[in-house]
Amino acid sequence: MPVEEPHRIVCRLDSLLETRGMTLTELARRVDVTLANLSKLKNNRAKAVRFSTLTAICRELQCQPGDLLNLEE
Repeated sequence: MPVEEPHRIVCRLDSLLETRGMTLTELARRVDVTLANLSKLKNNRAKAVRFSTLTAICRELQCQPGDLLNLEE
């Protein structure tokens, strides 16, 4: 069985929230996602993200998916 390569996608939710003066709690309320799930995303522990969640986050933060997620080399 092949060894699973760790992902290299990094979430920049912290910096986007700081720039917009919003807390994670406020974003969770606005996008109707649990604080625990957003925390996993913010801390790069999420294994997946739904497009509907990504769309809602981008709507509330007025950003593009590429502003939120980055591929590290």
